[in-house]
Amino acid sequence: MELTRNGLPRVVVTGLGALSPLGTLKSFWSNVVEGTSGIRKIQNIATERLNIKIAGEVDFNPLDYIDRKLSRRMSRASQLAHAATQMAMDDAGVTRESLAPEADRVGVLMGTANAGFEMLVDMGVRFREYARKCNPVELVNGLPNLPAHYMSLLTGATGPLSTVVTACASGTQAIGEAFELVRRGRSDMVFTGGVDAVIVDIILDAFDGMTVLASGHNDTPEQASRPFDAERNGFVLGEGAGVFVLETLDHALKRSARIYCEILGYASSSDAFHSAAPDPEGKGAQRSMRWAIEDARVNPVDVSYINAHGTGTPLNDKMETLAIKHLFGEEAYNIPVSSIKSMIGHCMGAAGALEAISCVVALVDKVLPPTINLTTPDPDCDLDYVPNEARDADVQIALSNNFGLGGQNASLVLGAF
Repeated sequence: MELTRNGLPRVVVTGLGALSPLGTLKSFWSNVVEGTSGIRKIQNIATERLNIKIAGEVDFNPLDYIDRKLSRRMSRASQLAHAATQMAMDDAGVTRESLAPEADRVGVLMGTANAGFEMLVDMGVRFREYARKCNPVELVNGLPNLPAHYMSLLTGATGPLSTVVTACASGTQAIGEAFELVRRGRSDMVFTGGVDAVIVDIILDAFDGMTVLASGHNDTPEQASRPFDAERNGFVLGEGAGVFVLETLDHALKRSARIYCEILGYASSSDAFHSAAPDPEGKGAQRSMRWAIEDARVNPVDVSYINAHGTGTPLNDKMETLAIKHLFGEEAYNIPVSSIKSMIGHCMGAAGALEAISCVVALVDKVLPPTINLTTPDPDCDLDYVPNEARDADVQIALSNNFGLGGQNASLVLGAF
């Protein structure tokens, strides 16, 4: 078996961990295939002052995974990342003890949009309104790089440690940069992915003020997220964590690891257009996809599935459709495209990781996840979005996209192993 690709080490996925609005890895995927929605009326925060009262929440007891004393210090994002990392370790068949002899060759690279935000907000409220002294532990644990710290603490990894903060593209970009760490030979194994837990009243209210959240569905939450549908009117906020174990093929074979798939290529780009709106012509998205495909050294016609960013906002879905058509030409109409945000909402920094996990399992199980709630055709969105029902397909190469606030674009190419 060739251990290199284009003169560089081959990078494979050997472990997965997920916490999502549809549950952990097994239930997440089975619910996705069934087209089940994880969007519901918000239960974890007060919503009396909010216009939008729905979200994709994670049912999660941190004490099932984390010591009580340590858990109390953590932000919710750190708790989610810690638990998903433990799941990924178990899935990959590694422990802190087994990794100890090579800890310097094991890295952690996590993505997030705003991990720890709620801790800083709560600390500020107590200081200003109740004249309570600020807690330095909360200040530290409110930092966005703390989930990666706790992942390093759990795994014992003493190699590269970093956090990617690129809004909605964070999870995809973190996996891509971790892929680069392994491919360049800096690490033999990297724990990577994305996490966010920003279902917070002031964030929901601010997004509502931007008119980007799906409205009119407080009583029908499962119908709210409608990517590519003509009646879409915004995204649904979600939360979660997705963690990958990436390692060189050589390293994986030496420890007889189970291999899910291979990472083939990665790229990122900038719109250089607007802080909140995507370039309507999708030029940045095109560059990200094209460069990732070129990096993978595959033919565009060989792409057999595209996991879309697919937020359900009128601007994003039209832009992404246009970008795919410009890049692939007439072949675009032959490539299945879907958005699992229709089922889990937009999980911000975790979006790219959870969506990449769905690509990995699609490659293994040869099943395309559907885009649910796609009932009314939109002439601006006229591709094959795998509407409403999963589909059996011989998926060999998948392209996964995420585009974020600030004109951030990131794309991954994954291949069946």
